Amino acid sequence: MSLFVVAVWPSLRRTDWSPKLWSAGVTSLSVGVLSVSVLLGLALSALQNPLYRVLEGYVLWPSALTAYGCARRRQAKRDLQDRLMLIRLERQEAEDRLAPDDTARLTALRANPRIARAARKDRRRTAVQRALLRERLARYPVDDAQVAPTMLGNSIRRFEEYGYDRFRLDTQVMWNELTGSAPEQVRRQVDLARANVDFFVALLYGHCAVVLSAAAALTAPRPDVPLLLTAIAVPGFLIPVWYRAAVSATDEWSAAVRALVNTGRKPLAESLGLHLPGHVAAEREMWALVSKVSRLPHHERAAELDPFRAKPPESSPS
Repeated sequence: MSLFVVAVWPSLRRTDWSPKLWSAGVTSLSVGVLSVSVLLGLALSALQNPLYRVLEGYVLWPSALTAYGCARRRQAKRDLQDRLMLIRLERQEAEDRLAPDDTARLTALRANPRIARAARKDRRRTAVQRALLRERLARYPVDDAQVAPTMLGNSIRRFEEYGYDRFRLDTQVMWNELTGSAPEQVRRQVDLARANVDFFVALLYGHCAVVLSAAAALTAPRPDVPLLLTAIAVPGFLIPVWYRAAVSATDEWSAAVRALVNTGRKPLAESLGLHLPGHVAAEREMWALVSKVSRLPHHERAAELDPFRAKPPESSPS
């Protein structure tokens, strides 16, 4: 709002209706700016799900563009995997402990022109810089079928699928139950981590609004063209910066959700009247049934949960 008042408002003051608003005085204008800022914050908070979905590539994206984006992201994921594999195989080759089966894979990777170009840079990277490649790869979902068309969509989708991939616990369906039974500190970490991403997403949309309003103000009578062009150029440069910052901020959000799933499964099972099985395969079967019972209409298959139900406490003799 401050950027809008400083950069765009002077040009709008020259329209027929704006002098009435400006003549109210600086104090009234300041109160108005603060009030509109609060209202915009509330509106963005209420609309955060659709706003996120646009950036994730789920809403307002043509099907052809979505398909292209998903294919492009899947290729980027495979390239990162191949680059990391090439680094590992070349390290094993230098240590003379390369397995015979890996020799053909190493030759194929070196023959790939796209991977070979990236490998020339990767060989000059330090160990820390190479770890950043693994960090970038970790921002993709494990399942290629879950890949979204945008970087932010994949960064969020990776922890949305975490519970299902590891334990068949559909956290999207069981989110309220999971957060309601998890430890307070873990829930707080999730809220704080998401607030960081919300901040950058709100900045992104706010600067988009400033750019659009500045572009519209160019059609006003006697606009301040240099100031308006600055109001378009500077926020326009910062918009991709905020987007990248939002993608990076999802790392903490992902870690918090991972902790929520890992530590909240047992209290969730107890709150649902179930006991956590001692074997991973049985636990995955249990959470798959729980997710289906919560998502689908009642069916006789719900009786398959009976073996996982906690035994009622025995009544003490009177």
